[in-house]
Amino acid sequence: MLKYFSSQKKRFCHSRNLTLHPISIVVIKKINTSDFLNLALNQPVFDVRSPGEYLHAHIPGAFNLPLFSDEERKIVGTAYKQEGKQPAIKYGLEFFGPKLNALVDEAKTFLKIALIPSSANTVLLHCWRGGMRSAAVAWLLDLYGFEVYLLEGGYKAYRQHVLAVFDLPLRMQIIGGFTGSNKTGMLHQLKQMGHAVIDLEHIALHKGSAFGGIDMEPQPTQEMFENKLAVIVYQLYLAQENKMETNCWIEDESQRLGKLHIPHPFWNSMRQKTVFFLDIPFEERLKHIITCYGNLDKEKLITAVIRIRKRLGPLESKICINFLLEDNVPEAFRILLQYYDKTYQKSLQNREKPDEQIQTISLESIDAIDNTHKLLACTKNFA
Repeated sequence: MLKYFSSQKKRFCHSRNLTLHPISIVVIKKINTSDFLNLALNQPVFDVRSPGEYLHAHIPGAFNLPLFSDEERKIVGTAYKQEGKQPAIKYGLEFFGPKLNALVDEAKTFLKIALIPSSANTVLLHCWRGGMRSAAVAWLLDLYGFEVYLLEGGYKAYRQHVLAVFDLPLRMQIIGGFTGSNKTGMLHQLKQMGHAVIDLEHIALHKGSAFGGIDMEPQPTQEMFENKLAVIVYQLYLAQENKMETNCWIEDESQRLGKLHIPHPFWNSMRQKTVFFLDIPFEERLKHIITCYGNLDKEKLITAVIRIRKRLGPLESKICINFLLEDNVPEAFRILLQYYDKTYQKSLQNREKPDEQIQTISLESIDAIDNTHKLLACTKNFA
């Protein structure tokens, strides 16, 4: 095995015009998750797990530099379970050896994509648990001349960090309001004005409600949703700790967004915060909903109504579907909006101290710019 690996090493060095010294000192630093993520703000991250593992979920912004394909990983894993460690390593070396040049070339390509100067040579690496896969690729890139940092504990340690983030005390202000209040539009306006925001619907690729996934991109996995959310929450937490931010704005949501759910500790924290409830006339909100959803495919709308039939009620569902079939979108949406108003009202009041937590702002329209200024004026007075 050592003879085989040594021959691969010599072949690689020869192909790259590298000098192979009798004693090669590998300088690879293992760092904790916090230090790893700080470096990742300016340095490329290479995830050397298989494509399937990466596709399921990964550190946001990381590049996939897989040591093994999905099938190769399966072969090595099976060999480890059935034959033992050393036979599994031999299988791994057989797969690794022919890829040496390709892995280096791919790493260099990723540096160009990340707009990293060609003179820079620092890279960050991780596999699942910080084991042999990351060690093998780290050895290769170190040999080529990169300064390599390994994530201690691998992606598993990163996931522990993600889950811990949702327990951090984050100062938040909640924008509440019935469906059609254009709360998302106000979040965008707040962001343009320089305020910190967390757009849960954007991260989840879902607008909420039974209709929120129509014509949207496929949602991420639950794990990837958590990873993306944790990046934003952690950055805002650090900014608040360093007095760079005071509060962040977030839209009041149910715990579920399509097939995803907001991590319970974070959602529970949201439920403890002050809610600025936008009280906008029903007809104004109905017009906005018709503008947003009225041109969607009729069959998709009917399918969404069928999904909530038990909660909407059989009679109301039938009437709503008939209106859609008759292209009477306003009356169909009137039924749906009345249903969602009742649902949200119940959720809004389901807080520990609703009388203290809910601050109502009476508004005349769904104009995001005007309403945002009124919201900020209200919060200033409230503070």
